[in-house]
Amino acid sequence: MVIMMMMKTKMKKHHLLSLSLLMLLCYTTTVSAQTPAPSPSSAPTDIIRILKKAGGFTTLIRLLTTTQVSTQINAQLLNSNNGLTLFAPNDNSFQSLKPGFLNSLNDQQKNELIQFHVLPTFVSISNFDTLSNPVRTQAGDDPDRLALNITSSGNQVNLTTGVVNTTVGGSVYSDHQLAIYQVDKVLLPRDFFVPKPPPPAPAPAKAKASSAKTSTDGPASADSHSAATNLKLKIWFSLAVAAAAVFSLSP
Repeated sequence: MVIMMMMKTKMKKHHLLSLSLLMLLCYTTTVSAQTPAPSPSSAPTDIIRILKKAGGFTTLIRLLTTTQVSTQINAQLLNSNNGLTLFAPNDNSFQSLKPGFLNSLNDQQKNELIQFHVLPTFVSISNFDTLSNPVRTQAGDDPDRLALNITSSGNQVNLTTGVVNTTVGGSVYSDHQLAIYQVDKVLLPRDFFVPKPPPPAPAPAKAKASSAKTSTDGPASADSHSAATNLKLKIWFSLAVAAAAVFSLSP
């Protein structure tokens, strides 16, 4: 009898321990389910990766890389809230250029060419009509040499540089921070074709002090010497006349 009671007591303790463990397990599971898992941090925007994924922009990717404009764009997207807009010429656009044109550009001109395709703000396809012409690009805001004019009618967006006229062919990428639009021609700025203004003529060199003195004082000194000589002659002539008069009056 005693043994049976001891066995029942042990069984009760075992059941209580099992129940406690089960309740603890349920509580832990509930808390874990209610605690949201940390979301993985989003990868920074990489414009080269985006263009490679889209395909057909091999030449543009090469220029973005060699000019280091891609690094600049990625840094701007990371550190600025204004966003960026890129007009992306496809490979056919570059093949339509005059043969050897790209090779004729120096590094500074290649950088300017790519920067001319970048607007320093995010512009959605429906907001191009809100821009004021000429639109400022990252190449600069010279209205004569770097002017880019954009007009839109419905979903059609027209671009003109004074050298090239083209239209937006479609959206390549948009994430409300970066917008990439395909264009069918390379946007060539007038800066490449308008002759540079001649440098200002150098100011005339100042004459040396001695030369200036000679040129200004020389004639005056000669005139003074001539006047003194004439005065002396007049005095000697007067004295001669007076002497002759004295001798003529003497007995």
